[in-house]
Amino acid sequence: MNEFMRTELLLGAEAMEKLKNSRVAVFGVGGVGGYAVEALARSGVGALDLIDDDVVSESNINRQIIALRSTVGMPKVEVAEARVKDINPDCKVRTYRCFYTPDTAGEFDFSQYDYVVDAIDTVTGKLGLVMQAENAGVPIISSMGAGNKLDPTAFKVADIYKTSVCPLARVMRRELKKRGIKRLKVVYSEEEAMTPIATGATEEAGAHQKRQTPGSVAFVPSVAGLIIAGEVVKDLAK
Repeated sequence: MNEFMRTELLLGAEAMEKLKNSRVAVFGVGGVGGYAVEALARSGVGALDLIDDDVVSESNINRQIIALRSTVGMPKVEVAEARVKDINPDCKVRTYRCFYTPDTAGEFDFSQYDYVVDAIDTVTGKLGLVMQAENAGVPIISSMGAGNKLDPTAFKVADIYKTSVCPLARVMRRELKKRGIKRLKVVYSEEEAMTPIATGATEEAGAHQKRQTPGSVAFVPSVAGLIIAGEVVKDLAK
């Protein structure tokens, strides 16, 4: 039995062949990106590039599909690759244990990709991904802020210049306009961000400063990741 037969019933054989012959790069395989990878693998995408330098931690278990007691301490890209191979052994997976930054951007040839998923956290990285995809003529979809949210029904798919509420989207609109980028498909939430309850938890945000750790739950970043994967599949299958 073909593991993708139920998908083929909706998309058709020609679309499934397109997905099989597609290569998608997913930058960031955490709460949002991990679910995007999962859904892309289960949709029959034939090749995936997974980019992330982080390892699974206990604090990821509440929301990341690759985070289990058995995977704590393991590189996220390796755990994600193992899941993809267990779903579809024929999927060609390439992993990169690095964060996408201006220093590492040259390691990636975007012309080989059919689609790029931006599921990273930094504005600098997101802008770099968008610019590199634009220069290569490759479609990209970006995740906006999913932290400090509780309503998974508030997500929308829109062009960046038609977004509202989301502070990250506001920054991206301003910076992309400066760079002459006229459009960008994004997944964003219209829910107002909550203020995390003070616990004393902080994350390193640089050599000399710290920021409050954002709150997150199992059912918000996962929905963003699945929406992203759905958009990628629909676009590739056209």
